[in-house]
Amino acid sequence: MSGTIGVFDSGVGGLSVLHHIRRLLPHEQLIYIADSGHVPYGDKSASFIEQRSLALTRFLVEQGADAIVVACNTATAAAITTLRQHYTLPIIGMEPAVKPAVAATQSGVVGVLATTGTLESARFAALLERYAGEVEIITQGCPGLVEQVERGDLLSAQTRSLLERYTAPLLARGADTLILGCTHYPFLAPLIGEVVGPNITLVDTGEAVARQLQHRLHTELPQRIPSIASVRFFTSGDVEHTTRIMSLLWGEMVVANTFYAPVPGHP
Repeated sequence: MSGTIGVFDSGVGGLSVLHHIRRLLPHEQLIYIADSGHVPYGDKSASFIEQRSLALTRFLVEQGADAIVVACNTATAAAITTLRQHYTLPIIGMEPAVKPAVAATQSGVVGVLATTGTLESARFAALLERYAGEVEIITQGCPGLVEQVERGDLLSAQTRSLLERYTAPLLARGADTLILGCTHYPFLAPLIGEVVGPNITLVDTGEAVARQLQHRLHTELPQRIPSIASVRFFTSGDVEHTTRIMSLLWGEMVVANTFYAPVPGHP
């Protein structure tokens, strides 16, 4: 049985995870949806994110996906329990990499850069309780960073100013390790590195998610045979703009197709 891996995010940030999936599973068919018409998720209600996640997953399954990656920390926090209640196929989510960050820190202080939706979630609170131990975890909401990545604005003075503002209080309290708690943020890692300096460790979750996906495919779908590698891209936002930004972040020219799924009671 051949299959397809479906991946979605609030926007283009999940391409950072898709890069890791493509590297680890180079022979898979991949479908990626950027819900750019509703980005960012960080300021949306949990019920709205849950409904969008159900609509995105439904479309991916209709397209032949037999495994789903929720490449969005906020959507994972708001919707993954519901998705797993609706679907029996492997569904892999994101969560800030607290465990590896705790293992990496030398100062005993870890900073988390994330969206408000992620930081306020019960899943994140449980993650801290499980792994923080004696390490001090300092969180920092980062309004505006997702929008900068969605614009492809990875190096400007405005983006640098936002990063300086959000990292300064974490560094001032002694953090030597920073968790990139949103899938958009790895695209800002070069600039973050410039801002915080070479002695600060940046922790990204994408590679661990790709490994977890590989493990779940092997253990739960052992008869599955990867077919000819391909990647298809969809967006609920402006197709021309999203195609341009996806091509920039993916590293080669791509064409985004239109995805549309209204959510009852929401625009």
